[in-house]
Amino acid sequence: MERWRTLDGIHDMGGMHGWGDLAPPLPEPVFAEHWEGRAFALSLLSMRLSGRNLDAFRHALERLQPIDYLVDGYYGRWLYAAELLLTDSNIIAKDAVDARIRANAGEKIEEPPVPEPTKPDYQPTGPGSLRSIDDPPKFSVGERVMTKDLQTAGHTKLARYLRRRPCLIQSIRPAALLPDTHAHFLGENAQHVYAVTFDSQELWGAEAEKFELTADLYESYLEAVA
Repeated sequence: MERWRTLDGIHDMGGMHGWGDLAPPLPEPVFAEHWEGRAFALSLLSMRLSGRNLDAFRHALERLQPIDYLVDGYYGRWLYAAELLLTDSNIIAKDAVDARIRANAGEKIEEPPVPEPTKPDYQPTGPGSLRSIDDPPKFSVGERVMTKDLQTAGHTKLARYLRRRPCLIQSIRPAALLPDTHAHFLGENAQHVYAVTFDSQELWGAEAEKFELTADLYESYLEAVA
């Protein structure tokens, strides 16, 4: 299954024009259909079997083809991401799922052999994502800062519509693992997290509806205002 790789993929649609008005979500069951619950369980199992973490799973979602991401719905993309994690670690062979589907449909097709697993050499230093760190916060509550113009082909939690925009430190959250490195097994790199507020017109121009948007951002995403 061919995958999409780009700096700003289809997953980063937040703040884009042309998607129409937002409507409050209607009450609905957690899993609208039975298969969605199974997809959720399979996705969690894929992380355990592949030796990969939640940030790696989120990065797998980011690497999906735009068509797969949009057309097959929320839990459909979870299934695609689970398959990608399993192929990343050679738990299953590339195209193994497609071959099994075709075989179950009656085609005479030989499924690829099971490969030798290549899980990442990684063990977390503790449960969950929160960590204690010794360094004091670089920024203070009430301080005006700027988000960086972060461009990366890897995983990040700094949405493109928030880059190179002024914001205000509202509060300091508990320190947490940096997703940008954790997703790629380059270290936990725990750092301070800040709740920052943006003016909507700073994000989308003077014609935008006036309101404040709050986002939790990692310290390395921010810089002092010159």
